[in-house]
Amino acid sequence: MASTVTSDSAVYERRVVERIHKYHWPAVQLNLWMLIMLIASCLIIGVFATFIQIQQTLLLPIPWYFPYYITVASLSVAFILLLLWLIFQRRLLPSIVLIGGFILFVLWLVGLVVISIQLWGPSGSVSSNCNVYVFGASPQPTGQSLQTLAWLQQRSICQSWQAVFAFGLVGEIFLLWIMVMSYQVFADDS
Repeated sequence: MASTVTSDSAVYERRVVERIHKYHWPAVQLNLWMLIMLIASCLIIGVFATFIQIQQTLLLPIPWYFPYYITVASLSVAFILLLLWLIFQRRLLPSIVLIGGFILFVLWLVGLVVISIQLWGPSGSVSSNCNVYVFGASPQPTGQSLQTLAWLQQRSICQSWQAVFAFGLVGEIFLLWIMVMSYQVFADDS
């Protein structure tokens, strides 16, 4: 409370000081997490958007997990944008990160399990077909021909499946990491 004294009267000014609790996030780790998750999410969106385009061109049905994983990766990008907005507002709370990270962890886990089953499933898996028809092709086609172009496209599709699995696994690990990091930030400031 501050007071100002004038000649005949006293004027009192009341100030309300609001204490805002600020959490101290490790900036480098948080930025690295956001960068890697953006890369993983955008790769998954791009690969499955390409797969949907291929399925439509071949007049084949689109498996449910293509749009599912595109949606999950898009939610991850939206979550990262929300975190950036909260950081700029200086309102990033560990509870928001922990809850959002857990929800995304479960969604990514479902996608990763489905991709694993498709990639290494019991019969007719993507990996076994790629090993037999693409990577095991002997001799591998060369030269400027439609056969070489088709083989290169098949190899690209096989490698895209492998990339989706790898980045899905990286996304899972990084979502677990952000949950641990947000708990540590909460525990350190308690």
